Amino acid sequence: MLAWGNFSPVLLAYDPLLSRFVALKIQKSARDYAHAALHEIELLSAAAKGDPTNSKCVIQLLDHFKHAGPNGKHICLVTEFLGDSLLRLIRYNRNKGIGLSRVREICRSVLTGLDYMHRELGIIHTDLKPENVLLVSTINPSKDPVRSRLTPILKRPEGNQYRTPSISFSEKMLKTRARRAVAKILQRRVSLGGFTADMVKERSLDGISMKCKIVDFGNACWADQQGDGVIQTRQYRAPEVIIGSGYSYSADMWSFACIAFELATGDMLFAPSTCQSCSEDEDHLALMMETLGKMPKKIATSGTRSKDYFNRYGDLKRVKRMRFWPLERVLVERYGFTEPDAKGLADFLRPILDFDPENRPTAAECLKHAWLNN
Repeated sequence: MLAWGNFSPVLLAYDPLLSRFVALKIQKSARDYAHAALHEIELLSAAAKGDPTNSKCVIQLLDHFKHAGPNGKHICLVTEFLGDSLLRLIRYNRNKGIGLSRVREICRSVLTGLDYMHRELGIIHTDLKPENVLLVSTINPSKDPVRSRLTPILKRPEGNQYRTPSISFSEKMLKTRARRAVAKILQRRVSLGGFTADMVKERSLDGISMKCKIVDFGNACWADQQGDGVIQTRQYRAPEVIIGSGYSYSADMWSFACIAFELATGDMLFAPSTCQSCSEDEDHLALMMETLGKMPKKIATSGTRSKDYFNRYGDLKRVKRMRFWPLERVLVERYGFTEPDAKGLADFLRPILDFDPENRPTAAECLKHAWLNN
């Protein structure tokens, strides 16, 4: 099992015709899921057609088919095998940040993929986050079927081909809960002074390729065929999406900037929560303004949901006190960046985090930024 999503598991498989390991995504059989899978196939097929050299940093769709099983008919997508996600990379390094040189390398790959999607294909990803960017290989070489020289088993298994797997879903859930419990105990010990957080040092990232690709087009859309509803995972959601003023490619750019900050620091840029006096959306908007300055009135009042959060003057209704802490100072004072490093990263990210979507640079423009090419 490579991944277990809400709508589909992703399995490691071997294609004897191509003599290569692949990823097999099996969609749930319900009609809505099947429709979503067909839409994803449409988008990925266009991406693969326009990238014959496989150099655009977007996952390659190799094949797709339908499979009839005991739970109905499933649409299956066959893609190239890739490695660990950026989220796993961040956690592997114990949320310490991976170093600016590695951040730059990853940013170049992600921006290359976004530029291809936006400028050449007309696709908005709408759910860009660390989980949806995969390294081209695994962090641990032994878990890479190619580098570890894994021998595929090509014989058909005997007996019932739909037999229950050796590890049940409930067992997996128990193991997941156990890992979370251990993590909480570790955090508790740090807070009680049993040992300091500084003792949990970064792991070595030497030898790990930072080349990566954008994956999971299940929520993506053509720019001229946008769906209804809220897009993006909460922590990477753009302000225009929250207030309901429409979105375009620039929403992906906002998510990209949040990812870049997280890679550099190990922490999410914005992690809102619900409190007694305000909603999660209001807390999210307040966190943005504490870091980026006050949202211009014309932007704050331009959305269909603006009146839920802002008064007619463009001030938040239920958040009265905010602590302004500019991005550059956050990097220096909270994360210990040197002044030059903090200024360089902030100069790169700040334009992408402009409250006005029309002012944000495109992926192509970001690729030319001086900080990225140091």
